[in-house]
Amino acid sequence: MKAITATNFHFPKQTAKYVGKVRDVYTIDDKYLVMIVTDRISAFDVVLPEGIPYKGQLLNQIAAKFLAATEDIVPNWRIASPDPMATVGHRCEPFAVEMIVRGYLSGSAWRAYREGAREICGVPLPGGMKEHQAFPQPVVTPTTKAEQGLHDEDISREQIISRGIASKEEYAQLEKYALALFQRGTEIAARQGLLLVDTKYEFGKKDGKIYLIDEIHTPDSSRYFYAEGYAERLAKDEPQKQLSKEFVREWLMANGFSGKAGQQTPPMTEEIVAGITGRYVELYEKITGLPFVRTPYTGDIYERIEMNVSNLLARLL
Repeated sequence: MKAITATNFHFPKQTAKYVGKVRDVYTIDDKYLVMIVTDRISAFDVVLPEGIPYKGQLLNQIAAKFLAATEDIVPNWRIASPDPMATVGHRCEPFAVEMIVRGYLSGSAWRAYREGAREICGVPLPGGMKEHQAFPQPVVTPTTKAEQGLHDEDISREQIISRGIASKEEYAQLEKYALALFQRGTEIAARQGLLLVDTKYEFGKKDGKIYLIDEIHTPDSSRYFYAEGYAERLAKDEPQKQLSKEFVREWLMANGFSGKAGQQTPPMTEEIVAGITGRYVELYEKITGLPFVRTPYTGDIYERIEMNVSNLLARLL
């Protein structure tokens, strides 16, 4: 089974193409975006050598569900998803930051805390915390939106404003939206027996209005724990049972790769690739409560995507 790791479409009135770590984004008539969610997978800001079958479809459909479930909080960029691997939406001018919201001390925040940090992005952290412990209330720890090949970096509220990335009023609105989205995501996850641990949101502006853009609450952008047994595992300092991309990072670190210069990514066997697909399917079915229906990798997939997207664009242009 061959994963879709690259695209080269030529849509009507296409004016630009951007290749991200996972998504290929086509600009149409300077008004719309076509986002193709490929099967590429990244970790430590590095695209890994093998694609993960069905990952693109999984991410695209999870994001579509959560964008629909949060449009009463903030308008979002999505118009429609004409293909399992594609979404078409409004082109917005992005804010060059990712608004990361953390409900628990996990991942990179824990690694920094373990090394003595008691402040992240200008946000003070309580002393005496243990890994995976919940914060008294969720915290917002933004990062820069780095160019491809570069690492995102922590940035404070004050730096965002002083650098002109967002005005004081805009930043206040971004933070308000991010926390409200996290609360909604937490409530949806709880109904499925999950804890939303941390996630990231991206925003842009169109016609003077702030929009939520990109994906939300997918395993690429979020970390989930199983609620059942969480307290017991925390009390015993045991690893939490989680659904996120963290297991990929842990596998890479165990095999000598953490994104540092000079390191080589370890070989990804068929078993490793199939296991990652399985974890993504597990997340999809757990968070949505629905069985994942695989769109077969048969026929000319590129032709299918181009036809489905072009049919929608014909109605928009």
